[in-house]
Amino acid sequence: MAFDFTWLLWALPLAFALGWLASRWDLRQWRLEGRQAPRAYFRGLNHLLNEQQDQAIDAFIEAVRHDPDAAELHFALGALFRRRGDYDRAVRVHEHLLARADLSPRDRERAQHALAHDFLKAGLLDRAEAAFQALLGTRYDTEARLALLGIHERSRDWARAAQMAEALEGSDRGSFRLRLAHHRCEQAAALQRHGHTSEALALLEALVTRIPESARAWVSLAELRQTLGNTAGALAALESLCTHCPEHVPLVAHGMAQWSRLLERVEPTRQRLRDWAQHHAPSLDVTQALASLETDPAQGRQQYLHHLRQEPSLVAATLWLAGVPLGAADEDPLVRRALERASEPLKRYRCAACGFESRQYFWHCPGCQGWDTYPPRRVEEL
Repeated sequence: MAFDFTWLLWALPLAFALGWLASRWDLRQWRLEGRQAPRAYFRGLNHLLNEQQDQAIDAFIEAVRHDPDAAELHFALGALFRRRGDYDRAVRVHEHLLARADLSPRDRERAQHALAHDFLKAGLLDRAEAAFQALLGTRYDTEARLALLGIHERSRDWARAAQMAEALEGSDRGSFRLRLAHHRCEQAAALQRHGHTSEALALLEALVTRIPESARAWVSLAELRQTLGNTAGALAALESLCTHCPEHVPLVAHGMAQWSRLLERVEPTRQRLRDWAQHHAPSLDVTQALASLETDPAQGRQQYLHHLRQEPSLVAATLWLAGVPLGAADEDPLVRRALERASEPLKRYRCAACGFESRQYFWHCPGCQGWDTYPPRRVEEL
């Protein structure tokens, strides 16, 4: 039986027509989806500019649904989730990006960086640490080290914090010497609490040799020496502080006065404090220390008058009035108590970064967690 080729004349045009219709249908679908995705994207951008985060998130989710391969949309969506405080969804977005095999190395590092910040914002320090560790050696290396330094400080892992500060010292983010000194002082304090006094002493003595500009190192060394009964060594440490960190003398003026009286070395300390007062702005703490070194109370009160001539001060006036013998009027104690109460807030220290005030001087602000943000002067003197 002969094969009939006539049906091919009908099949070929029919197949061509069907293929053409299918391609047109796919093209229409592609164009439709392409129009929907940009429209959703621009709608989300409009909501974002108008600070309407919830509506922006909905629009970006719709855009991602139409174009699941768009990495930029995922990054925008993850950033919105994090800003909104929805850290769980932000983590899922960035983990989804990292799971993609077709992601470029640059976008992979970017997704890892975003994921690390998601964990950090959520307070998951262990997972944030692991995520930032993965960024070491990348273009986010310095930023990752800074974040790891903050994590180690928050977890009070001072040894690892010191190592990270050492690694950052050569970076372009400034000097980390004083921050390193704080870490070593914290380590020394921990050693002292656990009874390892000799190791703490050796650590602090090496620290002041390496970083003499650290006021805290000298103060910690002086306090430890005094604890061990070495008052002369403690006073010598504070005298070295006067040389290397003169702006912090008000913090140690009382200690210098007290220890110099114990060692009967009042005159050298008095002269040192007077020399400091001649070259710096008036300080209530230095004035009070000088007054305490005077054997005659009347001479001590003259120190407060001298301070008042240089700078009006309610605290200095209250201290001067405290040394005046009570008069015949019954109101004298009432007036003095009122002045003392009014001057009490002026004796506090205030963080220059966040404004947190306290009666105690802090090297590490409890409010903003900043180092060396407290000026070594009272509120009234700022």
